[in-house]
Amino acid sequence: MEDRLRKQLSFILELDKMKNLYRQTYVLHEDRKENDAEHSWHLALMTFLLAEYANYQVDVTKVMKMVLIHDVVEIDAGDTYCYDAEGNKSKAEREEKAARRIFGMLPEDQYNEFYELWREFEDSHTKEARFAAVLDRLQPLLLNYTRKGISWQEHGIKKDQVLKRNVEYFAESDKIAELITSILDDATEKGWLKT
Repeated sequence: MEDRLRKQLSFILELDKMKNLYRQTYVLHEDRKENDAEHSWHLALMTFLLAEYANYQVDVTKVMKMVLIHDVVEIDAGDTYCYDAEGNKSKAEREEKAARRIFGMLPEDQYNEFYELWREFEDSHTKEARFAAVLDRLQPLLLNYTRKGISWQEHGIKKDQVLKRNVEYFAESDKIAELITSILDDATEKGWLKT
């Protein structure tokens, strides 16, 4: 087997570990939390479906690539809950190290492409990265809301915490910002989010 294919296959098999990395968000039709692979797949589908709601034209393929690989680093770094202040202090360093190791399994040209896409997502400066971030925030919010705020209630999350995490991306999509606002208002009214 040629070296390039061997490296690609090793990377593919390494990514299978994402199926065993569980997040804080529950799936809708079972009593379990979703894994990173499910989350990434869901985001890729959402990209294709919801790109029309971006306030500007986005490269859908690029956004899909970003959301498919954005959590690969959690294979080494683990999933850091977005409201975990202590865990987030070392998150960037842990994830950078993981990105270099995991993407480093690939042939050099693909390492460069994957690492740069991941870095672009993390830096969140481009329109594609910012739209990807909107979807990355919307997906767990939708699942949590549909499950009557189960994860918010487990962790004692307040409305202002969720709003703060989302509001910086409201300029990326008026429709999604409106949706998020209405979800948070309703969840608060129903007592699923603390005030």
